[in-house]
Amino acid sequence: MEEHKIMLQLAEKLNTLANKIQAVSDVRYVGDEIHNLEHIAEGFRDSEKHYLREENVLFPGLEKHGITEPPAIMWMEHNQIREKKKQLGKLVKDYDAISFQDFKEQLGETVESLNNLLPSHFFKENNILFPTALQVVANEEWKEIKREFDEIGHCCFTPPQLAGASPMVEVKKTEAEAVTASEGILQFETGTLSKEELEAILDTVPVDITFVDKEDAVKYFSKAEKRIFVRTKAVIGRKVQLCHPQKSIHVVNSILESFKAGKKDVAGFWIQKDNRLIYIRYFAVRDKNGKYLGTMEVTQDITDIKKIEGEKRLLNWETSP
Repeated sequence: MEEHKIMLQLAEKLNTLANKIQAVSDVRYVGDEIHNLEHIAEGFRDSEKHYLREENVLFPGLEKHGITEPPAIMWMEHNQIREKKKQLGKLVKDYDAISFQDFKEQLGETVESLNNLLPSHFFKENNILFPTALQVVANEEWKEIKREFDEIGHCCFTPPQLAGASPMVEVKKTEAEAVTASEGILQFETGTLSKEELEAILDTVPVDITFVDKEDAVKYFSKAEKRIFVRTKAVIGRKVQLCHPQKSIHVVNSILESFKAGKKDVAGFWIQKDNRLIYIRYFAVRDKNGKYLGTMEVTQDITDIKKIEGEKRLLNWETSP
């Protein structure tokens, strides 16, 4: 709600600047105003974190309690606001690429839209969405919500006392989590998966994955429908150096040594194979404390990806090839 207040103040300043610009006939006389517009556009651009926290943390928290319609409406309005913020940013960035008259007209329309959207949207959140959340979300859930808010980050204008990182709360395993573990369900920090689900996900990801443990032994590979390089179960337990031609072993060892020493985290290469461009990357896999656990090889055919141009949005899925 404090961020709402500051964004409304930004909108007021924006409106004042726009009115000043409307009264001027020559772009040469609005240098200071354009500069101030850039700062305001930057503030609105950074406000994206405000909406991301709501969409990715608060809304799911409400949906778990059966509250679905208000978040859906708010998300729709977020996208309307995003479009206007995007228009403002582009307009200010390229103001000298169009006539001053066109600039003033477009600025006036964009500012008017923002000044209509923001007060109405924030009123609904302050008086409907947030009070509803306070009624249905439990205290323990708020601790996790705050932690995830901090993970996404705060706006450049968020009051410091509100943006400060909250203490990391140690969450004990619940009885339900203990049961899932006993039933073969893998409990991750960000959710749960069965072995069947996890294996299917890894085999569906459009890349070939191979994992080599900290002792340089091949421990796992995914079984994509169309692997780029052949892998068989016979390779499990084999030293990764033996999986490469003699002439390249020194490079493999150099990569592994740099990963183990913490000097590097990624190594990437690309080759031509059967007239396809193949991108091969190695990633150092570390635990939360930075301890080296092994190396993951990710191989991807990027031939068609390199041809992508323009946009194909989600809404075009059914009408485009």
